[in-house]
Amino acid sequence: MEDEKKMEAHNLDSDQGPFSVTDDSNQQPLCQEAPSPKLSVTELSRELESRSELIDDKEFDIPQVDTPPTLESILNETDDEEEPFVLEDPSLLNIDNIDTHSYDTSSVASSDSGDRTHLKRKKKLRDSFSVHGSVIRLSLLKGISAQIVSAAAKVDAGLPTAIAASSLIAVGTSHGLALIFGKDPNQALRLCLGSTAVGAQYGAISALSINNDCSRLLCGFAKGQITMWDLASGKLLRSITDAHPPGTAILHIKFTDDPTLAICNDSGGSVFELSFKRVMGVRTCESRCLFSGSKGEVCCIEPLHAKAELRDHPITQYSLLAMASLTKILVIGLKPSLKVWMTFPYGRMDPSSVPLLAWHFVAVQTSVNPVLAFCRGDVVHFLLVKRDESGAIHVTKQKQLHLHYDLINFTWINSRTVVLLDSVEKLHVIDRQTQEELETVEISEVQLVYNSSHFKSLATGGNVSQALALVGEKACYQSISNCGGQIFYLGTKSVHVMTLRSWRERIDHLLKQECLNEALALAWSFHEGKAKAVVGLSGDEHKRKAVVADRMVEILIQYADRIMKKCPDQGKIQVMEQHFQDMVPVIVDYCLLLQRMDLLFSQMYDKMAENSVAKGVFLECLEPYIISDKLVGMTAQIMKDLLLHFQDRNLMANMEACIVHMDVTSLDIQQVVLMCWENRLYDAMIYVYNSGMNDFITPMEKLFKVIAHPLSAGKSLSDEQVIMGNKLLVYISCCLAGRAYPLGNIPEDLVPLVKNQVFEFLIRLHSAEAPAEEEVYPYVRTLLHFDTREFLNVLALTFEDFKNDKQAVEYQQRIVDILLKVMVENSDFTPSQVGCLFTFLARQLAKPNNTLFVNRTLFDQILEFLCSPDDDSRHSERQQVLLELLQAGGIVQFEENRLIQMAEKAEFYQICEFMYEREHRYDMIIDCYLRDPLRKEEVFTYIHNILSIPGHSTEEKQSVWQKALKHIEELISASPFKAADLISIHFSEQVEQIIQNLQDQYLLFQFLKSLLDSREGINQDLLQLSPSVTEQFIELLCQYDPDQVLETLKFLESYRLEETIQVVQKYQLHEATSYLLEKKGDIHGAFSVMLEFLQRKLLILTSEDENSIKVPSLKDIEDTLAKTISLCQRNSHKLNQQQREALWFPLLEAMMAPQRLSSSTMLCHYSEFLKNLTMQVLNNMAAFIALPLILQRILQDPVYGRGKLGEIQGLVLGMLDSFNYEQTLLETTTNLLNHDLHWSLRNLKASVTRGLNPKQDYCCICLQQYKRRQETADQIIVFSCGHLYHSLCLMSKECGTESKGQIRWTCFKCNANHKGGKLSETSSELKKGTPVSLAQINSETLLDPQQAQAFDQLCRLYRGTSRLALLTELSRDRGGEKHGLLHVSQGDSALNSVFQNETFQLHLTPPPPLLDD
Repeated sequence: MEDEKKMEAHNLDSDQGPFSVTDDSNQQPLCQEAPSPKLSVTELSRELESRSELIDDKEFDIPQVDTPPTLESILNETDDEEEPFVLEDPSLLNIDNIDTHSYDTSSVASSDSGDRTHLKRKKKLRDSFSVHGSVIRLSLLKGISAQIVSAAAKVDAGLPTAIAASSLIAVGTSHGLALIFGKDPNQALRLCLGSTAVGAQYGAISALSINNDCSRLLCGFAKGQITMWDLASGKLLRSITDAHPPGTAILHIKFTDDPTLAICNDSGGSVFELSFKRVMGVRTCESRCLFSGSKGEVCCIEPLHAKAELRDHPITQYSLLAMASLTKILVIGLKPSLKVWMTFPYGRMDPSSVPLLAWHFVAVQTSVNPVLAFCRGDVVHFLLVKRDESGAIHVTKQKQLHLHYDLINFTWINSRTVVLLDSVEKLHVIDRQTQEELETVEISEVQLVYNSSHFKSLATGGNVSQALALVGEKACYQSISNCGGQIFYLGTKSVHVMTLRSWRERIDHLLKQECLNEALALAWSFHEGKAKAVVGLSGDEHKRKAVVADRMVEILIQYADRIMKKCPDQGKIQVMEQHFQDMVPVIVDYCLLLQRMDLLFSQMYDKMAENSVAKGVFLECLEPYIISDKLVGMTAQIMKDLLLHFQDRNLMANMEACIVHMDVTSLDIQQVVLMCWENRLYDAMIYVYNSGMNDFITPMEKLFKVIAHPLSAGKSLSDEQVIMGNKLLVYISCCLAGRAYPLGNIPEDLVPLVKNQVFEFLIRLHSAEAPAEEEVYPYVRTLLHFDTREFLNVLALTFEDFKNDKQAVEYQQRIVDILLKVMVENSDFTPSQVGCLFTFLARQLAKPNNTLFVNRTLFDQILEFLCSPDDDSRHSERQQVLLELLQAGGIVQFEENRLIQMAEKAEFYQICEFMYEREHRYDMIIDCYLRDPLRKEEVFTYIHNILSIPGHSTEEKQSVWQKALKHIEELISASPFKAADLISIHFSEQVEQIIQNLQDQYLLFQFLKSLLDSREGINQDLLQLSPSVTEQFIELLCQYDPDQVLETLKFLESYRLEETIQVVQKYQLHEATSYLLEKKGDIHGAFSVMLEFLQRKLLILTSEDENSIKVPSLKDIEDTLAKTISLCQRNSHKLNQQQREALWFPLLEAMMAPQRLSSSTMLCHYSEFLKNLTMQVLNNMAAFIALPLILQRILQDPVYGRGKLGEIQGLVLGMLDSFNYEQTLLETTTNLLNHDLHWSLRNLKASVTRGLNPKQDYCCICLQQYKRRQETADQIIVFSCGHLYHSLCLMSKECGTESKGQIRWTCFKCNANHKGGKLSETSSELKKGTPVSLAQINSETLLDPQQAQAFDQLCRLYRGTSRLALLTELSRDRGGEKHGLLHVSQGDSALNSVFQNETFQLHLTPPPPLLDD
């Protein structure tokens, strides 16, 4: 039973400030006068002055909540929650200019509200202000703030600790008082509940809660007591002291939608249900424990509240409650009976991060359901809660919100917008659907109150867990309260309110800062329905657009006035132009977007016309809209001013582009035409005539006059005249096709008339005002001279569009007759031009519905003209013309035999080919190719295609095959390689016969080289040649290209050694002879040939005979010696010691013999050179001949017996130094490898045998203790990463695979986190009766994952490339052989080499010392 307690009355003098309390024996509500600005404390005034936007006490009115939306309006909202989350721009939610200052708010505040870990995630933030404007308004409640400060100073109320907002605002203090303020403009103090005496007993108020109808207030205290107050009368209704275990602070207390039910959460981590009853006039409270802190401490609770219009929602009957412990989230139902509906673990997180919960009803598809948002750290999860028809509740995980900062508060401001507070006290406004950050506001000046002391339970001795105390460092649950779209923030000396600005306020805010461009852009986004966090814009779409459009018109008028006022009065004209170019296009753009042409061409143009520069820029801005046909309804004055402006600025191309898109009927046509003609705007001139006067012939006459005279006089045209001629052709083509020039279409009723007018114009006998000497049909003649082919193409396209009516047939025949008369009877046209005409005629005559008549004798005349043997000029041109004529269908106009005879006589081989192909005489086509010097090499492709591609008969292929074989020598002379390729494919059995028939030896050499040299690309498998052919090729090679004999012998295979040796010996090719003897196996014979060759060169070098043959170069002798040494090296390992000496000692003797010629005068010139060569021989033979034998042979030389031993001293010492170096290198390498191997194996063994340390004592899958029930097959698996599992749990997740009697396990948690990366797995051998199965070393040669991990740690310890790896890389250059421990990699050595690594460093220090574990 709780006692009714009456509030003690405090009598204060009237001069004690605005916080005045009166005493009433009936305990009536305490009233307060409106605070006066004069009574504000100095510190508060100083803070208020720092605000950029403050609201005066008398003027300030907290915005009332709009009319609550109906269920129907909520259902109509689009909210596609089921779509997968894809962050539009990863940089949108980044942090910029973060202030990590710690805010020392009070003794009840956290000593450090900053999170310095965010600095690792610091990225550049997009300027969302320019896109969305200022979305929120953060204002100081000056009246409430002043009274809080005054209460602390005057009546020792203490510092504020908690806040709760409804239709009233309740603020709890550190001395146990609850101050109740109204939301009226004066923010008057309505009640002061409690007393400092009670505060001294109960401690600070740590939590507040107001019920739905704002009739009751629950206060939780730091020492665990709970009080309930009547907000209407100010009476204490209940004082609860036994609702939860003593010695724990109240962290949260929350009313549910049931006024008789509340939830509290204490610092012990437990959650209790408080049930309020009144029996026989006595108020009671029953407590029930919902969650015990011994199972996991709960630090945040949030019951589901429904608005009045949603109270009948089916899910409200369950009275859902969300709880956040330190490890997981729970959703339980309090009614009709207690039931857990969902459990969701956090996963990995920062232990100091604050768990957050928030409910809100959201429209998803066609229904409204609650969504629970929860987070701990930088990821926000959304859970959709639904009730099915059976009454069961289902929780669906929605898309997540990934942030780049840690949160300490999450608040729904409406179903589409959330407000987040990060650990450095920055507010982030986020659009939930697009996850775009709309605005960021710094609120450090609020000096937010933190609830750290209550989470640490300092009032009861600090008896809380370390984990809960760590979370409490950033806890501010009781400092932030939201109600009706407003969020209240409690500071140590103030209260601030945050609301969403209406759409008009957002625009006006930008206008106050003179951001007119941004204001227009934001207004247009409202107009198009693309803006975010829109408030105050209601009605249907048409109404909304009209309201926004009216506002945009006002802004545009203001914008225009600003443009003219801000124009620089002085300075360069370029500065003024730049000013208007930056601003005028904005007006034009938005007027056109709003389709307000009246505004654009009246008010706006009148304003711009006041300044000539602004007027010019305005007119130029219209150009792109005119060209794109987006600007219609231009006034005649605007068009006139536009054309005059372009003319004054000499922007003729721009003017022409605009004219062809304008309605010129309201302009002075003659003036515009004259201006276009004078400025050579021919497209515009044609357009004006066509669209303004429906005159299509006058433009043609004007253009003809320009090009007709120079063409008739035989002069070349200028570039401008060529352009005009091309325009004329295109214009005629458009008129005959029914298209307007330069764009659009001619009206359908005018198309037949225009076509007839153009044809009548073209076939005129004479032009207007024609001189006496003008030839007939001047227009057709001029066009034919200008571009015959294109003019005939225009006619061809026109003929295709003609219908078969009588008039059309007459026009076609008339045009053809005129063309023949003009071109055939005139010698001014080239064969190409005449050919174009007859090609055109042939195409028309070949049509199935042809109605034209052309005299066949004309085709005979054109044939004789083109095939005239007396005219050698333009041979290829005449042939190409005739070929086009035949291909176009003119073949039917000729007698074929006569055509072939004339073509052969004129050497028109392409014509002959065309005719032979029609008659399937493919063998004759080969003669055409061979006779045509320009296409001679194409004969090979032709023959191959005929013989290979299906579609030809056997007789046709046989005739081609025989023809090719008959002309084979001619084919070889044309291209030996292509001929060899052709022969290898189609004449492989006749190769030897062809070789015998070839008389030209050099041609035979070229053919055989192409045929046998595999480097030429010929497939040798197709050839079955006898060795004699190869030997014949080698002999020819010796004659014509002896330098290539040796290289050729290396890849040729089908030759006999004995016969080939005789051939190369015949031509004295010593190196080739040596190669063949070595290949034969006669090593000493090959050596003798090379030695004799070397001795001969040395003899010539040291000879004193001036008449001797040319002295060989020193480079030549050095190359010969190198080849001889290479021969000895290649074969020494196959020979015994005596045979090796028979090779090396004669070579040494050959090099030392010339040095004995002491009387030689030439020796002095080459003494040093010979000594170096001798040294090369000695260094190379030292690897195969014992050193004592070499020294003995040197000392036995007579030269050194005569006192010249000092000359070889350097030689001998060099040999000894090389031997000592190699011996020392071998010993050192062996010692290093042994040391490295011992060190590596010892550390590897220590790493593998080290025990595993689990991170926790429960299974990471089922979250149960590993000491649970023991089943026979249930083992405990510990991985090297520290995670622990039950074997049955791993099996249920398919994380075990059996192989060779063992089960290879995979860490489920690491596998899920790495998403396909390297798995943390190990092999574990299951043994019955063993409680823990650790990783065992596999008997296979490969390391198992645990050993591989140990080896990686070993490599990181060494921090460098091992000497074994270095030697392995170096051994790759030793011919790919394996020596001992050195193994060559199978991959590309260049790609896999350790020396290619950018981080490679050569460490010369020994490995680190071994550590004994």
